[in-house]
Amino acid sequence: MASVNPFNLSDSDEEAERRPNETIDTERSPSDGAPGPPPGNPFSPPADAEPPPLLLSSNRTSPSGGEGISVSAAATSVMAGSADTRISVDVIAAQLLRDQYILTALELHTELLEAGRELPRLRDYFSNPGNFERQSGTPPAKDQALGPGGPLNRAGSISTLDSLDFARYSDDGNRESDERVAVLEFELRKAKETIQALRANLTQAAESEVPSQERKNLKSSPEIQEPIRPLEKRALNFLVNEYLLKNEYKLSSITFSDENDDQDFELWDDVGLNIPKPPDLLQLYRNCGAPSPLSRDTVDVAVEVDFGDLPGNCIAPGTPKKPDLSQQQQAEVVQELEYQISLLNSEKESLAEQIKKLQSEIQTLKRTVSSPPSTERLSLDLGSENTPNPSSTNTSSSDPMPPSDNGQYLDIRGVSELENSKPPLTQNTSQTHNEIHNSLNKRPPVQFDQPNRKLSPAFQQALLSFCRMCSDSRLGAEVSRIADSEQSVMLMLGRCLPHIVPNVLLAKREELIPLILCTACLHPEPKERDQLLHILFNLIKRPDDEQRQMILTGCVAFARHVGPTRVEAELLPQCWEQINHKYPERRLLVAEACGALAPYLPKEIRSSLVLSMLQQMLADDKADMVREAVVKSLAIIMGYIDDPDKYSQGFELMLLSLGDPSERVVSAVHQVFIPAFAAWTTELGSLHTALIPSLLARIEKLLMQGEHSLDEHKLHVFLSALQSLIPPLFAVVLQNAPFTSRAKLHGDIPAIEVTRFPRPASPLQDVATIIGSREMLSALLILYDHQLEHEGTTGWESLLWVVNQLLPQLIEIVGRINVTSSTCVHEFSRFFWRFCRTFGKIFTNTKVKPQFQEILRLSEENVDASAGNGILTKATVPIYATGVLTCYNQEEDRKLLVGFLEDVMTTLSLSHAPLDSLKAAFVELGANPVYHELLLTVLWYGVVHTSALVRCTAARMFELILRGMSEALVDRRAAPALITLCSGPEFSVRISTIPAFGTIMETVTQKELLERVKMQLASFLEDPQYQDQHSLHMEIIRTFGRVGPNAEPRFRDEFVLPHLHKLALANNSQTVESKRIDIATQLFEAYSALSCCFISEEVMVNHFLPGLRCLRADMEQLSPEHEVILSSMVKECEIKVENRAMGDPQGSASIASSLVGEDAKTKFLSKMGQLTTSGAMLANVFQRKK
Repeated sequence: MASVNPFNLSDSDEEAERRPNETIDTERSPSDGAPGPPPGNPFSPPADAEPPPLLLSSNRTSPSGGEGISVSAAATSVMAGSADTRISVDVIAAQLLRDQYILTALELHTELLEAGRELPRLRDYFSNPGNFERQSGTPPAKDQALGPGGPLNRAGSISTLDSLDFARYSDDGNRESDERVAVLEFELRKAKETIQALRANLTQAAESEVPSQERKNLKSSPEIQEPIRPLEKRALNFLVNEYLLKNEYKLSSITFSDENDDQDFELWDDVGLNIPKPPDLLQLYRNCGAPSPLSRDTVDVAVEVDFGDLPGNCIAPGTPKKPDLSQQQQAEVVQELEYQISLLNSEKESLAEQIKKLQSEIQTLKRTVSSPPSTERLSLDLGSENTPNPSSTNTSSSDPMPPSDNGQYLDIRGVSELENSKPPLTQNTSQTHNEIHNSLNKRPPVQFDQPNRKLSPAFQQALLSFCRMCSDSRLGAEVSRIADSEQSVMLMLGRCLPHIVPNVLLAKREELIPLILCTACLHPEPKERDQLLHILFNLIKRPDDEQRQMILTGCVAFARHVGPTRVEAELLPQCWEQINHKYPERRLLVAEACGALAPYLPKEIRSSLVLSMLQQMLADDKADMVREAVVKSLAIIMGYIDDPDKYSQGFELMLLSLGDPSERVVSAVHQVFIPAFAAWTTELGSLHTALIPSLLARIEKLLMQGEHSLDEHKLHVFLSALQSLIPPLFAVVLQNAPFTSRAKLHGDIPAIEVTRFPRPASPLQDVATIIGSREMLSALLILYDHQLEHEGTTGWESLLWVVNQLLPQLIEIVGRINVTSSTCVHEFSRFFWRFCRTFGKIFTNTKVKPQFQEILRLSEENVDASAGNGILTKATVPIYATGVLTCYNQEEDRKLLVGFLEDVMTTLSLSHAPLDSLKAAFVELGANPVYHELLLTVLWYGVVHTSALVRCTAARMFELILRGMSEALVDRRAAPALITLCSGPEFSVRISTIPAFGTIMETVTQKELLERVKMQLASFLEDPQYQDQHSLHMEIIRTFGRVGPNAEPRFRDEFVLPHLHKLALANNSQTVESKRIDIATQLFEAYSALSCCFISEEVMVNHFLPGLRCLRADMEQLSPEHEVILSSMVKECEIKVENRAMGDPQGSASIASSLVGEDAKTKFLSKMGQLTTSGAMLANVFQRKK
């Protein structure tokens, strides 16, 4: 039976037949103490020499360590007894179980199972746990005879041999480790041999895959490249995948692995080559074109033997069989090898003596020559490399060194030897040997005291190896090489910084910025510089303001040091990479860097690439702070740009940034961008010829398009830009004046008044900053005022453009805006105020006011009451009053303003014209408490006017200015004026005072004043002479609805609600239907507004609910849609009152609170939405509650 040994998968019948004459040598267990083959004999049978196939586990002995016959001997005797008779497998199994060769029997059982020939005897034995139970705690004696069913002294646990783990101790503590270790060592050795054999076979098969004919063709035609072999392809695939992973090409690596799914890229052994793993692709690339370093030639003296010189010609050439030597021949071989070793040792000692002599000569020369020439020094330093003897390649100027430098010993080589012995990967390819040695010549060689000892180099190496040092790792290699020049320091920092940065705390990484920048400035390799700058911009994940400032400071210092070319090539790509970073702090760093680096960039790049980058960020970035930084950087670009073709792009950027939804971005535009852009357009001469006219044209176009619905936001954008251009425009006027050349800075120059100019939004809008200095501005202002007052504007083109073109166009635009738009009026008023204050009082009085007065000729002929398009009804009136006449606050200026307002009020009243322009002026001026006294003076003029129309107008103007007025001023001047108006005979004048009295009730808390107002209003309601005054009742109800929610609760409960109840009750008996429906509508709006207030239960029962019921009675006949809502309000109030009567301790109720329920609220709002005629008073429902 030819069975396969499971512990040696390389055994085969073919190998057995190839060695018919080999000696069958049975090995014994290590416990037997039998010596193996001589370890030093190279021709002893190798470890993988296989026994004949019938030898069953010939390396094992009995488990009990017995001295019985081995299985191999038994099998051999059986074969010798009957060569032709086949022995039954059952007989062999019985013998193995009888002799307690349990492991061998188990192996036989396993092989039979695999072959499909299960033996019942072995199956029954190994499936019975009782065969493996221990009967006692002591092992049996060696001579104890055990039958097949006897216990096995192997494992104490109840289990079969199939479940035993032979690599661990058993549970009972019997640790027969020698036997188990022998088994495991044998299995491991055979597995390794099997792997080596398989890899050798695979390599041989792979190399022979190319057909012989194809190889002949390739050899005959060398220009044809030999096709890649399968194993070469697998090796290259492994190296390529390794390169992709090391360089962060992870997606490419994944794709590459998927395309080569038949290969495992985790293990090099999967390649199948019988060679060690080669260097990576980068190492191969660097070594392919570079000259190979001088290798250290070595000779293996233990095995370098010429077999032809051995006696007896033990090995015949070309014989593949392993030699079969006798003991005598082996002894002769050993003697011959020992003789060869002695010869080599003697040669080694002689060479060592020569090395010592050469070293002593070198030391003598170094001591005698103080400054040797560089060529001589070079020959001395490189002498060891030119020595043909490999043992002398690592000599030092002071001590002999061992042939192998593994970093385990103290490095005592000289400086020149250290430089020459660097591996190629750690040397900079751009530095030649001449540069190295020239730098080394600058310092004397380091000398060490040498002991007068005769230690062998090997002993010295072994001794120094106990100094535990590590130069194998990257850090160890850096530590073992001390930089000896500035460039070496830069190279070392370039290598070390990428490993240092990730290990520094985030809060302290800015401390590395100087080191990174210095290295990036001075490093010779562009790739390393790029990596360092990349580290700089990625140093901190989300840098704060201080950290960004530090990085920007470093970038500017770098730019100043390296120049524009390297800034463009090295710094700008880092900005471009981070332009779309996910963190806004990083994008903010990019935006700020573009501005900080602008002065140090080439002008072509500044006006093209950087401008495009910032324009993209302004349009696309969603973070306000990033866009703000972009605007500031764009301003810096505008300060350095000199390409006139970029004007249109700059103008569009200004408009785009002005339309930004963020206030901080728009503020940055006014503070930084517009002044910088205006400075550039001033140099181009296009500030007053292109920029300002373009903005005016856009305003005019906007007014033409939006006659009915003006886009006030766009108007604000354009007008604010014009306002920011006033300081540079005035600077242009001064710099182009006829007197500019006469301005001198010597002598006593008076200081500029603090209030001479409006407060600038930023230093860039300060006229002194634009001109150059406050002294120069002061000198120019003196000449400016003198020129305007005495010499005129002849030849002053810039000022003539302002007077003859800009001002008329602005006044025309003012006359076209909607006077009822308080926003537009306020914007233009602020513009003219800043314009007049900037150009000065003389300019305002002589150039601005005359143009307005020419248009605003105050006469009734200028007012077309029917058409309503007179200039006095336009926004020109409030803008002239609030933007021009308020610029200066001296007595004559105030008199002029009072006279103008009195004339406008008189003219509009007598002409029956709309009062919108006058109201706009009063509202704009009334917002500033400074003008309250002035406005009361104007109104008193109307109060005492002889015309009732003027008195009515004055009474209505009181309502507009009382809200922000102090109570003392109301009590002292406003209330007496209103009571005076009420004492007049005209009912129209009395009615006109009611809104003003209501405003006082709404805003004043002084009791005496409130009582006076209350008495006046009570006279309107209770005096019989007013009983049929329909317009008076309408005005009172409207005023109650407006001021009731905000008035004092006591006034509301005791005065407003009772009188509303009376008016509603009286309206039920009104016979004139038109008057009845007018009163009912006003009452509905008033009750709707008052329903939001807290009302006491008594007032609700006595006045509020009865008034609602009266109003509902009117609406049933006049307006059914209103009646539905009123019914809902009445019902909710009744429910609330009933709930209070049932025990609610609170003494006040609110209809609004009763409507909080979701159903009631939904019903109320749905009914309100059904109204087709809802008055303006419904908005009061949502006013502030008191």
